[in-house]
Amino acid sequence: MADQYDVTLEDGDLLVEVELTTNLIIAATASDERLSVEEIDRILGVSPA
Repeated sequence: MADQYDVTLEDGDLLVEVELTTNLIIAATASDERLSVEEIDRILGVSPA
């Protein structure tokens, strides 16, 4: 009989958001100056409009 309380919870969108935030934190920590908007867009994978 399966345990009804043994549930794996995973939120794919949340995992992606955590990864993007982590990438921004790493880049900001490694930089001596503030990140430019262009650098942030590049890190997040945002294409210029």
